[in-house]
Amino acid sequence: QVQLVESGGGLVQPGGSLRLSCAASGYMFSSYGMNWYRQAPGKEREFVAAISWSGGRTNYADSVKGRFTISRDNAKNTVYLQMNSLKPEDTAVYYCKTVVGGVREYWGQGTQVTVSS
Repeated sequence: QVQLVESGGGLVQPGGSLRLSCAASGYMFSSYGMNWYRQAPGKEREFVAAISWSGGRTNYADSVKGRFTISRDNAKNTVYLQMNSLKPEDTAVYYCKTVVGGVREYWGQGTQVTVSS
């Protein structure tokens, strides 16, 4: 079975940094792209970042471009989201997602990120 497990969330001050991890299992991790989404209380889930299967191509939401970096380590079946210069607006539950076989979506359980003084 496909499993995605996020970790690394927590409380951080504005301007600080945090690194999220998403550990994948149950499928050929290196064959598929990975995505990060986030959802703040009372708001819709939004796209944050994506990375191709090889790591050669990345894409970011305008709101995080220049501050967040997505990467992956296929040997560890893990995708990362390095978050720098964090703002209170970044407070949300962060989820990783993959699409297997072009039709099946799999989501992690999410990890809470809170940016506050």
